[in-house]
Amino acid sequence: MTTATPHLPTIVFLHGFAESREVWTAFTRAFPEGYRLLTPNLPGHGTNLAPVPDFSMEAQARYVIDYLGQKDCPNPVLLVCHSMGGYVALALAERWPQRVAGLALINSSALADTDEKRQNREKNISFVERHGVAKFMESFVRPLFAPTNRDRLTEARGLLEEIGKATPETTIAGALRGMAARPDRTKVLSTAKFPVLMVAGKHDVAVPFEDAVRQAALPAEAHALFLEGSGHQSYLEQPEQTRAAVLALAAAVFGG
Repeated sequence: MTTATPHLPTIVFLHGFAESREVWTAFTRAFPEGYRLLTPNLPGHGTNLAPVPDFSMEAQARYVIDYLGQKDCPNPVLLVCHSMGGYVALALAERWPQRVAGLALINSSALADTDEKRQNREKNISFVERHGVAKFMESFVRPLFAPTNRDRLTEARGLLEEIGKATPETTIAGALRGMAARPDRTKVLSTAKFPVLMVAGKHDVAVPFEDAVRQAALPAEAHALFLEGSGHQSYLEQPEQTRAAVLALAAAVFGG
């Protein structure tokens, strides 16, 4: 894996809610030489624990742009994003489309939250305030996997629970409210001048499969991977297929 050569084609991996850059370690290990791989911790996540005044997707997109500047990365990049990371990437692509060479949305969506989803996010915040982050993660992570994977992939589940339990309560609340407030960005997909890959899991409880299938048809250059055996964590549940789709997108974006 190549991580520090600025002139190489760059792939930026954006993790999801209550995750960290560590979720990409196994997924990126088998990537070929020739790409520069960047895996930032989004604000308030992982080791990036400086105070966060604004958890909106727009503010987090600005953080990613600043991060790319710090990493001496002026050229357009391929964004590979899971869940909330996709919401951040869509905000970035809306504001700075010239910085995007391609976009892979893994178990993510350009749709705004429904009223029911917003209410559920507030319920989750209330639960965390009453019972703490650790208790929340014990019930939150397991349903994200497809039913057949919940007991099979105990190591992956444990990784997400461990990272989630280490996430500050302020991050949990701020990120949930930031996601709830995001607007519909399907226009970003329908007007994209870069290739877009949509990876969707048949058993995804967070992003309805039918919504993902409809969105996959929006971009002019559309790529799709629909996984029968995955829930909301396709990069962990079916990593080989997901990795192959991302690398095919990278080849389409950068050539080779």
